[in-house]
Amino acid sequence: MLELPDDLRGAFKEPFGPLFTDAERLLDADGAGRPLVAVGDVVTAHLYATDHPPDVALIDGHTERERVDDSVAKRLPDPDIEVSNPPATLSSDLIDALLDALDREAPTVIGVDGEEDLAALPAILATPRGGAVVYGQPGEGMVLVPVTEETQARARDLLGRMTGDTDAVLARLDTR
Repeated sequence: MLELPDDLRGAFKEPFGPLFTDAERLLDADGAGRPLVAVGDVVTAHLYATDHPPDVALIDGHTERERVDDSVAKRLPDPDIEVSNPPATLSSDLIDALLDALDREAPTVIGVDGEEDLAALPAILATPRGGAVVYGQPGEGMVLVPVTEETQARARDLLGRMTGDTDAVLARLDTR
């Protein structure tokens, strides 16, 4: 398991890509490739509302530390895979589920007991280049991250600065 140290929390304030408030515009944007991975309940609900569900979605039933309201919850599909991932961590179960979901043909929803907030980092590393990761930026909108050599390098750097066996996790994600 990897943990986010307190001194690294500020590194996540700057979005990895452009911000969108409209899911249709996000999907039409340059860099919105496939596979498409969504991290967060509100982002996932917006994408499902466009009838363009993500290939992989990670949801935890919360947004900004509060339960999602019914209007969001009713647009979310039931999870196909359930994992545990404590807040401010990346568990091996979450990474295993993400890798498994990316290998599936059908859209896959990962239900997270705990918190999925940091899952964008391994998602950026595990998603093939040309794909995209979308995550929520609290109070601002949805961030589109085209998976490129540059975005993977930034994700690798941040993940490598977490505490725990980062080398083992990076080795698993870099073999994709």
